Amino acid sequence: MTTELPPVHEAWLPREHSLHRPRHGKRQLTALISALVFFATPALMWVFGMRPSEIENHELASFPSAGDGWGLFTGLEPWATDNLVFREEAISAADWVSRTIFGEPPPFDQGGATPTGPLPGTPGEQSGKPEPDEDAPVAGPPAGTEQAGFRNVVEGTDGWLYYGSDALSKCHPTKPLAETIAQLAKLRDVVERSGRTFVLVLVPDKTTMVPEYLPDSYPGKECAAPVTPQVWEQAIEVAGGLDMRPRLAAAAERHDRPMYYPLDTHWTSEGALEMVKAVAQEVKPGVAEKWRIQKKDEELVTADLPRLVGRDGDNKVVNYRLKPDGRYDRARDATIDLIEQKHYDAERLQGMVYAPTAVLGDSFLVNASSYLPAAFADLTMQYYRSAQNRPDEVIDTFTDAEIVVFEVVERNIAAGVIDLLDQRFLDQLDEELRKHPVG
Repeated sequence: MTTELPPVHEAWLPREHSLHRPRHGKRQLTALISALVFFATPALMWVFGMRPSEIENHELASFPSAGDGWGLFTGLEPWATDNLVFREEAISAADWVSRTIFGEPPPFDQGGATPTGPLPGTPGEQSGKPEPDEDAPVAGPPAGTEQAGFRNVVEGTDGWLYYGSDALSKCHPTKPLAETIAQLAKLRDVVERSGRTFVLVLVPDKTTMVPEYLPDSYPGKECAAPVTPQVWEQAIEVAGGLDMRPRLAAAAERHDRPMYYPLDTHWTSEGALEMVKAVAQEVKPGVAEKWRIQKKDEELVTADLPRLVGRDGDNKVVNYRLKPDGRYDRARDATIDLIEQKHYDAERLQGMVYAPTAVLGDSFLVNASSYLPAAFADLTMQYYRSAQNRPDEVIDTFTDAEIVVFEVVERNIAAGVIDLLDQRFLDQLDEELRKHPVG
């Protein structure tokens, strides 16, 4: 026998009826008004000329497109959150309340948000607040991954801060480590099969190189510890990576200070110089024998980590002159505008690499961007994340070079979120490089 549904709305049925479902008019109206205020506020503030600042570890979320399907609705929350004009002031207020009243730092946990490498402090042209880094590299699990208990920033001793994603990327990777390493090896094979030289530069996390200021206990410490040696062992043995750890350790001993800033997740100018020298020597042994590196000046640049917890802080940046022939300085101002490829041609001097060279990297490339043009006479630099939205341009960056340098930070390898390693991109790259072999 077929049971027909009642001819009235379920809310109008008697309470004792099995299909009775009460309306929640007042609660529904309150929720609707709250949602409307939350999502409409950023738009209204924009209309009246107020603009949000980029305070977190990724570029501001854009308004979702109707073409995204259900993504139109799931993308509204991050858009509204990122574009709240007074968000930075709210974070600062929460930090003050937590420390003053409760005597402890606020957690600022981000739930299921996607962490994406902090914005780099930029030495060079501008001091103070850096321009937004449109290409902050992803270093963590995808949206929706459970991250309860993890912190954006881990507070260490002596005022040192660490990026929480160093641990999070190893505890909750988006892909198995072996899969990411295999793709790195494929990238090397694709480039070298075309006759080009390939250099994979492995940049250690700050937690790996300067662990002495870490607290005794912090979220992710136990699950990240066994992954770290696996990342390095596989990246070196399977993918042939250039290990920057011993070079940075030696430089720290020479300079009597770590090669990372206390309040920033990135390396110092001295650390970046170690990378430039290591790469130049790798492709042309002995090329740096006559280099003269001299201190030029100092400046204060906004540090990236304090802003994530509602505070202020600066990096004391030392800028250097790099004279490849021992006489003429070829260092330039640093730039974070590397979403589009940037090409530099320089007069060939002794001590420089002359072959066309492409350097693709993440935010650690920013500090190195001052000194790479002094070492490579024909240089193109670009963020590797551009492969996601500018695949053809990135392929041109590869195609026009005889030497390809790929710089990648440890946490991005551990997390498995390197757009350049997408198999479809690698297939397209392989096809184009086969058409334009070198040698």
